[in-house]
Amino acid sequence: MTHNTVVHEPARDLPVSAEYDVAVVGGGIAGVTAAVAAARNGARVCLLERYCGLGGLATLGNVTIWLPLCDGRGRQVIAGMGEELLKLSVADLEADDPPARFTRIPACWQPGGDPEERAQKRYRVGFNPSTYMLALEQWVVDAGVEILYDTRFCAALRAADGRISHLVVENKSGRSAIACRTAVDASGDADLCHAAGEDTVSLHSNVLTGWFYTLTEGQLKLHQLSNRYCPEAGTQRSQGPFFAGDDARQVTAHILQTRSKIRQRLAELRAADPGSDPRLLMPPTMACLRMTRRLAARFTLTAAHMHQWLDDAIGLTGDWRRAGPVYPVPFSSLRAVKTANLLAAGRCISVDNTVWDVLRAIPPCVVTGQAAGTAAALAVAQTDGDVNALKTGTLQEHLVSQGVLLDRALLAPPA
Repeated sequence: MTHNTVVHEPARDLPVSAEYDVAVVGGGIAGVTAAVAAARNGARVCLLERYCGLGGLATLGNVTIWLPLCDGRGRQVIAGMGEELLKLSVADLEADDPPARFTRIPACWQPGGDPEERAQKRYRVGFNPSTYMLALEQWVVDAGVEILYDTRFCAALRAADGRISHLVVENKSGRSAIACRTAVDASGDADLCHAAGEDTVSLHSNVLTGWFYTLTEGQLKLHQLSNRYCPEAGTQRSQGPFFAGDDARQVTAHILQTRSKIRQRLAELRAADPGSDPRLLMPPTMACLRMTRRLAARFTLTAAHMHQWLDDAIGLTGDWRRAGPVYPVPFSSLRAVKTANLLAAGRCISVDNTVWDVLRAIPPCVVTGQAAGTAAALAVAQTDGDVNALKTGTLQEHLVSQGVLLDRALLAPPA
């Protein structure tokens, strides 16, 4: 055996397998939203997904609670594609199933619902991850987006002006390059931003977590298995061990130890009720990491921006953990610094540890996905792909016309 610390990989020419206006890396909730938003705004779009299903943690990870679109005080702060996708998630649900955590839209949030009750009951649902995965796939295909499953993003190639010209990918067809005019990093881990040389911030504070279902005597039940974690993305008040999301061995260790924890929980369930024989269904099929690596943009959203209007806001979000707070989501937190045609969406946008736990949730991921996809398509049409040259007002007008709530009055603290 040799003990070389590096080996040389011979250079080779890569075939350019396709060309797109917008290439989206990652088919989680933010990625599917970005892809469809770009397509609806006239772009030719490719969605790259390393697994064989869309939805990310929401479907493959069984995190099946669509957290609130409201501020907890009766005001809806997210609409647009956020509301569209919430409704899609429970379109097949004919009745609530409390043990499985399948819950329809609350009556008060239906058209003509009681405004006073909305102040007491949040606008949220619980969905079936399997049927939602299929619905998302059809939704994306119907929008004209080309999906490439079982495809891993490997590298970003730059043009002479510093922009991304191609994404290098590997799949069953081998290694190839995909030409693109703009790109959206919806990987959840800032993989594209990191590969493009952008500054990023990584966390090594993820805890064991893995939601799963059991079937016992015909009853489906969701088990929200998780060690205690710190909302400020640290290790204080958390239950270790802790894991990084940007290290292959630690990601693998997280998966292995989570599955061990699931087996332990199953044994406990059987011991507590020996005659029940709970059968495991649908364990998570991906690493269920909460906060891993994110873009460090020119502007970083913090808890101090609660209830403050930002002139480049592209959407709003409440706080799923408590009633009252509303945050603006700025376009500057989505834009890369060194790469003019690169945007981030989802949990890897530029936010600090005080609000990362808020912005990683499904609803704000849709907010940033819709904004990123729309901005990418507009940049292709208006600024030769330069997202920094795109006028913020133009983007905001398009988003509002497509249902996004950007009323600064919604940012006012509740009375």
